[in-house]
Amino acid sequence: MIRRSVPFLRAGSAALIVAGALALVSPISLHAQVPQMVAQGVPTLAPMLEKVTPAVVNIAVTSRIPAQDNPLMRDPFFRRFFGDQMPERIPERKQMAAGSGVIVDAAKGYVITNHHVVDKASDITVTLKDGRSLKGKLVGDDAGTDVAMIQIEAKDLTALPLGNSDDLKVGDFVVAVGNPFGLGQTVTSGIVSALGRTGLNIEGYEDFIQTDASINPGNSGGALVNLKGELIGINTAILGPSGANIGIGFAVPVNMVHSVMDQLVQFGKVSRGRIGVAIQDVTPDLARAMALSVTQGAVVQQVEPGTPADKAGLKAGDVITAVDGRAVHNSSELRNRIGLMRVGAEVKLSVLREGKQESVTVKIAEAPAQSASTEPTEGDSVMDRLQGATLRDDEAKKSVQVAEVEQNSPAWRSGLRPGDEITGVNRKRIHSMKEFKAVAGENPAVLALNVKRGDANLFVVVR
Repeated sequence: MIRRSVPFLRAGSAALIVAGALALVSPISLHAQVPQMVAQGVPTLAPMLEKVTPAVVNIAVTSRIPAQDNPLMRDPFFRRFFGDQMPERIPERKQMAAGSGVIVDAAKGYVITNHHVVDKASDITVTLKDGRSLKGKLVGDDAGTDVAMIQIEAKDLTALPLGNSDDLKVGDFVVAVGNPFGLGQTVTSGIVSALGRTGLNIEGYEDFIQTDASINPGNSGGALVNLKGELIGINTAILGPSGANIGIGFAVPVNMVHSVMDQLVQFGKVSRGRIGVAIQDVTPDLARAMALSVTQGAVVQQVEPGTPADKAGLKAGDVITAVDGRAVHNSSELRNRIGLMRVGAEVKLSVLREGKQESVTVKIAEAPAQSASTEPTEGDSVMDRLQGATLRDDEAKKSVQVAEVEQNSPAWRSGLRPGDEITGVNRKRIHSMKEFKAVAGENPAVLALNVKRGDANLFVVVR
């Protein structure tokens, strides 16, 4: 369960919640401290924090809840006894919330925070560590990455230098700085627990840094810094029972934040990049079925006609292993890389095709406002996944035709549709149902089907 504000959850329940509204982090955890400097013979992080904390601000937000019908007036009992005394409509009212932010440009007054902190805000007030309160102006925000930028006008601001989140390693020491329930700044320390966390369904573009630095509800927009005092992430969510911290917090990597920042400053919004492919992860089963020499990457399931991928020559069944020389480990990572690139930029993809490594240059196009998920659901076996489909020989085309598919059946959920023409299984050309069954029997755990649907060539994976 996801919450964008302080949650009210039953004790003992585990929930994934956004650390928004009322920034809060708990006192320093001594076991996670690392001596960076020594003062009077005692290890301390204080010298580094003296430079960092002035750049972390408190953000107070006022939003307006529009007038709405009084739900009690729908109840005949209340209408009968209190109809004359109750208003038919609840008037417009104000709602207050708070979070944190990080100054990233002192000269221009740019402050980074979370989208959900300032979403639908009518007034934004930024309070600096020295007590100054300033009016904030929204420069732009991006719900897909949960990043927003506001601007303040003031002198003598302190900005945090941006680090490189790509250089992070699991085990690196980090410090979280945020603003608790009106108590003022609080600092916690910990390590990077994991990198590249996805599938949390918090945002559309996920590549989270996971940390055990204590982050509690309300720390949205706060800074995650390394021991050099560089910003390496923006704290955004936690996983914990009843909304409490159990050492699993998440931050948006600063490299992702930086790419969003550039577009927000220049355009006030983020334009998503796309190349026109449907993709899925390379799994061990799929690697065996396709006889791949790699176990990581993104498999191209479908290439949309007329898109940059189609023009560049990408094909269904290609495995994308790197973008501009940087390895791609899964489909989410590829989606993040492409989605955050500027429209019109050219990208070089490393592609494994028929056992040979090739290089393909693709020009980034603008993505539509929303894109459908292509992640498959898991099944118990290949035969279970094919239930609901009627397959038969197509002697004229020397292939297997999908004659019928029951809606919402396992075969339908796998992606098969009536009229599909199956021409290959696990990279082997098949001409009949007999050959289909023979090849499928070689690796019953997973089937990688080459499917022709109209003028499109698809790649359907059946587990």
